[in-house]
Amino acid sequence: MDPVVHVAHSFEEARAWEIEQEIRLTPAERQAIAKALRDRFYGAESPDVRDAPIAYERRSLLD
Repeated sequence: MDPVVHVAHSFEEARAWEIEQEIRLTPAERQAIAKALRDRFYGAESPDVRDAPIAYERRSLLD
C-alpha cells in the first residue's frame, strides 16, 4: 500500500475519507498491514501465537 496524502477541511471529512480507504483494502492488504505492524512492534522473529501449546490443546478440544 502506497502512502497517499489527503487534505481534509473538517474532522468529519477526514474520518469519512479514512473509512473509505479502509473499506477499499483487500483482505490480503489488511493482512500485510497487520503483519507489518506486528513485526514492527514485536520484531520479525516473534513467535506466532497459534504455535503456543495452549492453542494445540484448544484445537484438540474442538475436533
